[in-house]
Amino acid sequence: MTDPFSSDGAKAPPKPYTPGDGRREIRSFVLRQGRFTPAQQRAFEDRWPRFGLDYTGTPRDLDAVFGRTAPKVLEIGFGNGEALRFAARQDPSRDYIGLEVHAPGVGRLLNALADDDSGHVRLYHHDAVEVLQNEIADGSLDEVRIYFPDPWHKKRHNKRRLVQPEFAALLVRKLRPGGRLHAATDWRDYAEQMWDVLDATPGLANRAGPRGHVPRPDWRPETHFQRRGEKLGHGVWDLLYDRIERDRIEDHAGAPALDSPAR
Repeated sequence: MTDPFSSDGAKAPPKPYTPGDGRREIRSFVLRQGRFTPAQQRAFEDRWPRFGLDYTGTPRDLDAVFGRTAPKVLEIGFGNGEALRFAARQDPSRDYIGLEVHAPGVGRLLNALADDDSGHVRLYHHDAVEVLQNEIADGSLDEVRIYFPDPWHKKRHNKRRLVQPEFAALLVRKLRPGGRLHAATDWRDYAEQMWDVLDATPGLANRAGPRGHVPRPDWRPETHFQRRGEKLGHGVWDLLYDRIERDRIEDHAGAPALDSPAR
């Protein structure tokens, strides 16, 4: 939690996020903040009141946050914000929420959102699991995006991967029926784990069929993570899942072909 007010009565920028004690033993991230530039620090000071959401641990009315009723898209672990900024510019008819624990990336995106005047984007500088559990109402999201999460490629670290059965079940709760989950990775081993978990999660159906993937959709740009992976000889897998009622899972095999962003 951040101090709500500074000494002069102005709203203070959030302090760097630090994981709480005793809430989760295993996390999908380690804070490697890197270089926090003066421009990024100023972004927290100047831009956070407009684009930032302070974590409170209580349910949030997202329509009230954005001042309108519109489809809601959540991106988990947005990194430097490249994909989230692209999506917001391409489709201002939807509201976007970004989650990231690393302060430099948040500061960079805050400045970019100000440059774009993107009033339909809000950011959390906090742990995604805690935000989903405590601040996002069930059935309130139209889409969740997880692009190139940390692969934790050493076998002994696989337990730290974000996409696990419990987390997948949490996403199903937060997505509305007819909503969508889009995950992308450049690690084949992680794609295999995503298929193992997501294909087996009640309420999710793979748009491309069991253990299937799709070409990169238009709404996801070719990010620096993808270019880096391809230079290293990695493939890239986009996994697209529809949130459906559990009794319709068997009927989903005939789902329509990949389309433009769902509305």
